[in-house]
Amino acid sequence: MMDGAQQYNPRTVEEVFRDFKGRRAALVKALTTDVEEFYQQCDPEKENLCLYGFPSESWEVNLPAEEVPPELPEPALGINFARDGMQEKDWLSLVAVHSDAWLLSVAFYFGARFGFDRADRRRLFNMINDLPTIFEVVSGTAKKQSKDKSSMSNHSSTKSKSNSKVVILVAQRGSESQIKYSRPQPKDEDEDGLDEDDEQGETLCGACGENYASDEFWICCDICEIWFHGKCVKITPARAEHIKQYKCPSCTSSKRTRP
Repeated sequence: MMDGAQQYNPRTVEEVFRDFKGRRAALVKALTTDVEEFYQQCDPEKENLCLYGFPSESWEVNLPAEEVPPELPEPALGINFARDGMQEKDWLSLVAVHSDAWLLSVAFYFGARFGFDRADRRRLFNMINDLPTIFEVVSGTAKKQSKDKSSMSNHSSTKSKSNSKVVILVAQRGSESQIKYSRPQPKDEDEDGLDEDDEQGETLCGACGENYASDEFWICCDICEIWFHGKCVKITPARAEHIKQYKCPSCTSSKRTRP
């Protein structure tokens, strides 16, 4: 089983993240679209079983590896025993939680094995943290939490906003100046030396749902106070400089349809 599953040894942050995404997609598939098949394979009458996700986005329910210690960290053992002793939704959520823990252990196993330094580990975690957990997907809280985070971050940022929600930051790179737009920083103490991406990683675009990135142009609606990628709402940095009050497409259309 494990020989065919381990197609490569990821050595860079990007490779480890790609490995993580493949395994995560496989586990999400097992617990959602393939849930009936997964449920049937987890017979409590069988021996200790584990749920494996592979970089190829395929999954497998099987016995744990025989070698000690195993080549990679092993998933939770005996997930099949609890299947008939609890509600199916609760059981799937339990498997999802253990699967999340396993994914992180595999990713940081590679990080330790190939000598990732502090900056690499932080970058890897931030990339992983931008994705909803398997538990959030299985329990249906991923979308709700995205909306809540967006509302909370936008609410906290209103304290430091001027009348216009567009904030211009000028970053000097050698002799060149590059203008970018981002949401305002909260006035939190930077005790751990977190960079700008760490603080801003929770904001989601109201149009596409993707996360904030420091090198992208963003604009906030003055009506609903939701942030958007400029490209998603067809607003360029040059155009934004001349907008006194920005209204997103939803707020604009809502006003038009009022009686």
